[in-house]
Amino acid sequence: MVSVIVCTYNREKYLGRCLQHLADQRISPKAYEILIIDNKSTDSTASIAETFITDNEKLNTKYYLEQEQGHTFARNRGIKEAKGEILTFIDDDAFVRSDFIENIQTYFDTNHHVQAIGGKIVPVYEEEEPKWMSKYLLTLVSAIDLGDKPKEFKGNKFPIGANMSFREKVFQQYGSFNTELGRRAGGLEGGDEKEMFLRLKKNNELIHYVPNVEVAHIIPEKRTQKEYIKGLGIGVGSSEMKRLKHSTITEKLKKFLDEGIKIGGTFVLFFIYLFKGRFSAASMLVKFRLWVLKGLLKKA
Repeated sequence: MVSVIVCTYNREKYLGRCLQHLADQRISPKAYEILIIDNKSTDSTASIAETFITDNEKLNTKYYLEQEQGHTFARNRGIKEAKGEILTFIDDDAFVRSDFIENIQTYFDTNHHVQAIGGKIVPVYEEEEPKWMSKYLLTLVSAIDLGDKPKEFKGNKFPIGANMSFREKVFQQYGSFNTELGRRAGGLEGGDEKEMFLRLKKNNELIHYVPNVEVAHIIPEKRTQKEYIKGLGIGVGSSEMKRLKHSTITEKLKKFLDEGIKIGGTFVLFFIYLFKGRFSAASMLVKFRLWVLKGLLKKA
């Protein structure tokens, strides 16, 4: 069985549609459960969940209120309450295809050595795509597209939290998400899923990209504005230093060396995009990398 965990915080605008897409699966309702983890929302999240459960009695749906504020606390509550052999996490503003759960089951059933997967995430802009967007910044809107064939996430590549699935035994063996990381209320820090995937990679566990496990992810105009991206960049940097808090000096120095290499690569891309006449894309690449560096230095 697949346990689909929807962690939600003040997303009354999208939550109902997110849940309805999960209800409209072509696979039997007995094949999955839906866990709604409310992370102390102050809007109508609870009543939306209650109405959904009442209107979809054939579905195995449960609602839980997680009092500890923070995305990782909500995710860990989902892990605790889940009954499935596969645990899937999607965002409350992500909409799945009708074959979503079936494709997750099939991939894990036919790839016994794979312990976690991440699917394709297609951005759906409420307004228009920002002029600064490039394939190198897709992760800023939680989007990912590595092609139309399954492949291993190698090196520093890993799934995005809006669409990721694990075998349940992963959490038994390696523990739950690190509660020192992740977003809290309106904050923009993260890094909790990255830290989990790095744990798996250090133990040589296989993590695959599976393109037919696809979601559409809503991107409000606010998430494309400069101030939001600036906050996100600083949050990425400070989250990395939190993740490395208990690491050795050598490991921290390696992080700054890696960041230096990224900055060098970013300036190369800057001139490439500048040559193509895409000044906004060129400028944002540099600004974001410098904001990440600011976050790193802030927490160093």
